[in-house]
Amino acid sequence: MLLKRVNEICAISYVTARVMECTFILVGILAMVTVVTLQRNPSAGTGATLGSIAYTLAAIKDWTFLLGPGFVVGVGNGLLLGYLMYRSELVPRRMAMLGLIAGPLIIITGVAALFGVIKTGGPVMGIATVPEFIWELFLGIYPLVWGFNLAAPILRGGTRQPGTV
Repeated sequence: MLLKRVNEICAISYVTARVMECTFILVGILAMVTVVTLQRNPSAGTGATLGSIAYTLAAIKDWTFLLGPGFVVGVGNGLLLGYLMYRSELVPRRMAMLGLIAGPLIIITGVAALFGVIKTGGPVMGIATVPEFIWELFLGIYPLVWGFNLAAPILRGGTRQPGTV
């Protein structure tokens, strides 16, 4: 509700991105649970058929985790939440900028992995994930330890004028 005052479309988009991320993860988990079920059910079919079905389900899991945590996180947690925190001034602006930098890194490496330019889960993706990890860790700890910035215009009921930074 609070960030809706900063930008309603971005706030709703952030929630939508989180729901999409969770949906992708859920589909991947269901694919793996199905593989386990197939493995435990010996009357499900022949070995070759079960093997190809299991391989397909594992591929679905790989794609869903590439699209969810490997791409949508950059849009939702990085760009949208970083922008909302930057504009609201609830957290230090330098840390909010970390989210604005981390998001595109996740998106770029996710797209690169999607097209086979880099290895999924490889060192490039690992290194690109570090800023997002720090951003999310900071965003979880900062309000608990120091609280939000009470001088933020959004907490005083004021909003910034369009075009000001």
